[in-house]
Amino acid sequence: MIRITLSRKLGEMRVTQKELSEKTGIRPGTINDLYHCVADRVSLDQLDKICEALDCDLSDILVHTPNTLRTVGLCESTTVYKVGYKG
Repeated sequence: MIRITLSRKLGEMRVTQKELSEKTGIRPGTINDLYHCVADRVSLDQLDKICEALDCDLSDILVHTPNTLRTVGLCESTTVYKVGYKG
């Protein structure tokens, strides 16, 4: 599961949702959805703008925790790739 920790980061930095919206050009409603962890999707461009405005890494605003129940199967590859191999 991916959790959005934007609210924690904004609190640590004492930055308001309004200020982040103004600095990034991202709609206030979108910032609010991210802040309250109700956004289903977010664009890479938006994440880039947020990280730039907050001078932080992506790992400062997104956290991956394993699901308690697996929702997809594991990827398995039987093909071996050799770097630089030209056959």
